[in-house]
Amino acid sequence: MSQTSGAECIAGVDEAGRGALAGPVCAAAVILDARRPIAGLDDSKRLSPARREALAMQIRSRALAFGVAWAAVAEIEQLNVLGASLLAMARAVRTLAVRPRHVLVDGPYAPQLGLPVTAVVGGDRQVAAISAASILAKVERDQYMVELSRQYPHYNFARHKGYGTRMHLQALQRYGASQVHRSSYAPVQQALAAHRSEGGSA
Repeated sequence: MSQTSGAECIAGVDEAGRGALAGPVCAAAVILDARRPIAGLDDSKRLSPARREALAMQIRSRALAFGVAWAAVAEIEQLNVLGASLLAMARAVRTLAVRPRHVLVDGPYAPQLGLPVTAVVGGDRQVAAISAASILAKVERDQYMVELSRQYPHYNFARHKGYGTRMHLQALQRYGASQVHRSSYAPVQQALAAHRSEGGSA
């Protein structure tokens, strides 16, 4: 995995939370500095939480520039999750203190940026800057979901980060949906239907 030189100003972009049933989507954009390499960058899903957090600290301190941005649950419901993810990615790129010459985005789709942009399938495992963005987005979103867990303790967001685990689906069936759930998602709708049929109350 190569880390591009600062002179090239290539930004890697990725998102976290697209497959969750609750919470916003978080996107990050990172321009790495080849003069300050970061060892161990990889797809965030292949790293332990402790390793992700350690790498995120290095990314923040060593990158030429980084940015984090969000798309709210209401935007996910309005645009669909792909549209909201692309919106968050574009916002993350716009927050960069250094303007990139080229943007590499994980996956088959890329936002419209007014800059040269390339979608790279599997980029979070192949391109160091995308791996860095993947890590930063995941760490930021996980921390946010831990905060949400304090506001909505019934759902235990700190454990599953809003994804459709058995624990989460059982909580939906018992308590109904919160304001941070994505009500258009089929698993949420099914859990809510079960909740109503059992006469539960949120």
